[in-house]
Amino acid sequence: MSATLALVMVSATPATAYAPVGIVHTEQVNVGPYEVTVGFSEWPLRAMQSLDFTFIPEDGIAGKSGTLTIDGPGMEADDRETELSRHPRQRDVWGLDIYALPEAGTWDLTFDIDGDAGHGRGTLEDIAVLDQPGPPLALSWTVVALPSAGMLTFLAVGWRRNKPGKKVDSLL
Repeated sequence: MSATLALVMVSATPATAYAPVGIVHTEQVNVGPYEVTVGFSEWPLRAMQSLDFTFIPEDGIAGKSGTLTIDGPGMEADDRETELSRHPRQRDVWGLDIYALPEAGTWDLTFDIDGDAGHGRGTLEDIAVLDQPGPPLALSWTVVALPSAGMLTFLAVGWRRNKPGKKVDSLL
C-alpha cells in the first residue's frame, strides 16, 4: 500500500519529466519601475526556429501581471499581444515555450507590467533575427513529398495494369 502511494506521489509531481529552460543569452529591459531579464534558449535568433523565451522581473512575478507585445515582419495583428503567463517548464518566471518568430528581420518586445510599484512599460528593441536555418521551406517540402508521390505513382500504375474491376467482372 505504501509503495503504491509513493509511486502515485512521485508520478504526480509537476514537470518532473522536463528539464528547466537552458538560457544561453540574456538582455536587460527597463520596464518603468521594474527591471526585467529576457532570456533566450538559442542565440543568435533565427526565423522559423523554435526556442524558449523567459521574462524574469528582478523581484519575481508574484503580485504582478502584464502583457507582451511582439512586433516584427510577418507578424499577424491578432498574434502581436499576449498576456504574460508562467513558462510551462520554469514555473517561477514568465515565458514562451517553443516559440518561433516567422520571418527574419528586426523585432521588438514591448512589456506592460502592473504590480506593487505601479505600471511600467518598456521595450527590448532591435532584436536581430537571421534567416531560417537549413534549405528554403519549398525545397524541404518537395524533398519530403517525393517518397509519397513515388508511392502514389507506383500504386496508380499497379492498379491500371492489373485492372481489378475487369477481373471481377470476368469471374461472374
